Amino acid sequence: MSNSFVVTDLVAREALRIAHEKLAFIGTVDRQYDETFKGDPKHGATLRVKSPNQYTRRQGSRIIDVQEQAETSQTITVATQDGVDMAFNSDEMSLITPDNIGAFSKLYIEPAMAGLLSAIEGDFISYATKKVFQQVGTPGSPPSDLAAIGAARAKLNQQLAPKDGNRFVQLDSVTSGGLVNGLKGLFQDSSQIREQYREGMLGRTGGADFYENDRMYAHTNGSSDNTGTVNDTVASGDTSVTLASMGVSKTIEAGSIITFAGCYDVHPETKQAYSHLKQFVVTADVDTNGAEAVTVAISPAIITTGARQNCSAVPTNGGAALISGSASTSYLQNLMYHKEAFQFITAPLPLMGDSLTCSRREQEGLSLRVWQASDIINDRMLMRIDILYGMAALRPEWACRITN
Repeated sequence: MSNSFVVTDLVAREALRIAHEKLAFIGTVDRQYDETFKGDPKHGATLRVKSPNQYTRRQGSRIIDVQEQAETSQTITVATQDGVDMAFNSDEMSLITPDNIGAFSKLYIEPAMAGLLSAIEGDFISYATKKVFQQVGTPGSPPSDLAAIGAARAKLNQQLAPKDGNRFVQLDSVTSGGLVNGLKGLFQDSSQIREQYREGMLGRTGGADFYENDRMYAHTNGSSDNTGTVNDTVASGDTSVTLASMGVSKTIEAGSIITFAGCYDVHPETKQAYSHLKQFVVTADVDTNGAEAVTVAISPAIITTGARQNCSAVPTNGGAALISGSASTSYLQNLMYHKEAFQFITAPLPLMGDSLTCSRREQEGLSLRVWQASDIINDRMLMRIDILYGMAALRPEWACRITN
């Protein structure tokens, strides 16, 4: 076996090992590996994922009420390529042997991968959080007990997220410091929960594994006052609501949580209304510019009938629209979620040029490529580690923000 291949293969294996340990968020979500990229990888290629079918019940023995399959799908684009690059002299390259990979990793691979993975995970957490429309907690008041965690757990239960041991909580270090210190007696030994170590693991309680993660997304509200008025005759299926002007040159930021008078959440199967208003997330920035009315794009769609009904009624025309939190204020967003709420998809990058200087490894839904080439002028060996990936939130109802 070529020494060049041994080097790139060893680095690829070690990089994947480090990734498994350091990805506190990505390591706990649904990771998929797209083999369709093999052979002829195309940047920008998409994955189509079917959404689960939903049905309404027939009551009694009356004539059969056949429901057609109303299949829907969502598209995930796997088009983001990130990497980290290094250069080594001949002496440094001599460290890369099966017996010495640990020392080489500590000096070079670990710091390189830490920077790459931290940036990717931070981007993914920001993306995922902005897709989540459920929220608990009091803006501006970090949780000090399990009340907010219990409220988030209730949200997941109400949306029928599976209770199968795949629920997780991601907390920033300040929140986890106050919360865990007072509840340390309730946490089980993490070594009994996961066979392999993952960075940031705190323990398990309340039906979820807790992780400490300082990449959590902080959402800053726009300059608009938090209360507006619906100025719209909303119809089932709408993904936007028109509001009366909320002031001259006021803004509403994408990622803000909003509720509407008269629009209550419902049980996904029985369609019985819950006692709380349905929460939505703003999906695009809005600038009023002094207009008499502004249109606010939201998710999920407002659906009041049929198998996919998700709220009791459309927002009341003339009723209040309430944005969570205060104007121009930043709130840290921790998360509780089921594994299948979010998806991180990687695809195998091609083995470029001479495959003896290029290796690709896949493990647990993650694919990395290591490629090296010589710099004959400066007597150096150049090395790059690349990952091609996409991200999605196919079941955001199985997640809940815990606002601080």
